Amino acid sequence: MSLAVHELRTPVTVVGGYLRMLLREQAGPLTERQRKMLEEAERSCSRLGALVSEMSDFGKLEAGELTFARQEVDIVGLIAELAGGMREGADRGVRLELRGVDEPVPMTGDRTRLSAALKALLHAALRERGEPGAIIVECSTEGRNGQRYALVRIGDETALPLLTAPPDETMPAYDVWRGGLGLALPVARRVIEGHGGTLWSADGAHSRSASALRLPLGT
Repeated sequence: MSLAVHELRTPVTVVGGYLRMLLREQAGPLTERQRKMLEEAERSCSRLGALVSEMSDFGKLEAGELTFARQEVDIVGLIAELAGGMREGADRGVRLELRGVDEPVPMTGDRTRLSAALKALLHAALRERGEPGAIIVECSTEGRNGQRYALVRIGDETALPLLTAPPDETMPAYDVWRGGLGLALPVARRVIEGHGGTLWSADGAHSRSASALRLPLGT
């Protein structure tokens, strides 16, 4: 994986650099048609670059070589911040609705990595909903075996009741392998597990559009 990342990163960086130079008209004026074609190529090149970065993170997480930062993170505040910037599904009448606690829920972890993981889960839920309506993000806290946890459930009104973890912890696995989302979901699952958390889904028709996660609070 690390060799593939190294071999891919260099040509992607070079191609992206030349595309940006062309868009700045450093090689001469562009027609409107040429600019649109180059802008589309530059967007695709940026997506390739993001995929290469995800491959790098995935390889390091699998090998246990990625170190997480240790800082105080307000999970509720982070989710509210992410939800405010999500635009996926707006053209289809799909919206995000936040519910649950409205006060800080602090934990110790890597804010940047957790932000990317939560964003991937929100993006996947919005993308999978094929009809207008709300995807609900419900935040709460719970105690289990002397430990406090943040519990985040993501889904529509029908899916949320199915996302409560059963007492025996036999939770359906969340489908992280699907087209169109790169490696964002496999990386997200490993980041959550790397923070001592758990990610699961609902059975049946909601297995791809709904998810729930539990993260330990405190240190």
